[in-house]
Amino acid sequence: MTAYHRPRSLDEALAIRAETGALPLAGGTDIHPLRTARAAWGEPWTMPVLDLSAVPGLDGIEEDATGWRIGARTSWTAIAEAALPPLFDGLRAAAREVGGRQVQNRGTIAGNLVTASPAGDGIPNLLALEAEVELASRDATRRLPVAEFVTGYRATALAPEEIVTALHVPRLDHARGRFEKLGARRYLVISIAMAAAVIAMEGDRVAEARIAIGACSPVARRLPALEAALVGQHPSEMASVPQPAHLTPLAPIDDIRATAAYRTDAALVLLRDLLAGFTA
Repeated sequence: MTAYHRPRSLDEALAIRAETGALPLAGGTDIHPLRTARAAWGEPWTMPVLDLSAVPGLDGIEEDATGWRIGARTSWTAIAEAALPPLFDGLRAAAREVGGRQVQNRGTIAGNLVTASPAGDGIPNLLALEAEVELASRDATRRLPVAEFVTGYRATALAPEEIVTALHVPRLDHARGRFEKLGARRYLVISIAMAAAVIAMEGDRVAEARIAIGACSPVARRLPALEAALVGQHPSEMASVPQPAHLTPLAPIDDIRATAAYRTDAALVLLRDLLAGFTA
């Protein structure tokens, strides 16, 4: 590591980012293990670090007429314990499954997103919430849908001079979220497959469905054909709707955790379990 910066304002942080390309650090639950692993295997750590822990305004959850703003440095524990409506039930469930309690206390929602792991627990939920990423640089602030921000395996649209400052979630009336995750054990596990959903009701019928699958493609994917098939269904009918053809957008791989075939089968079971849970 060539330099360690700890700015006291966003303007200072953005100036350092633009001038040095320093790697933004929030909770550090990914950066510190990565640095340790690389040092152990002999690869030097040369990128400067931009510690955002002293920058005000980057954490906390705010609500207004349009929706919610979740600061980039907001921890998973804060999200799990926040007084949020049922729309966020899936994201709050994921927050309780990110690593162990220590990681939940330190890890941040933006860190999980910027890491862009296919198994990032927050990303399918942010897709189902149709969240937007707020990106700041010295010259401008812009927003991108999460689906456009995560561009590939551990790749994002974050420009070299930008910092993620918040996530924005729009309102959706009469909606509830859910999340299901499959791993080799109950806790402290990287997902084999996971499913997130947001279902909005009109009376006793589905008015809008948003479904996303993670850990079964280089990036988490929405399932538009399944979403369309769920509209008009009664909650008691939803679990029977998912079929293998609905998984066409996915591209699972074989790795040390599971085969591609197992992931495909698991995703279908998770979807049915996920949707069955909306009747509870």
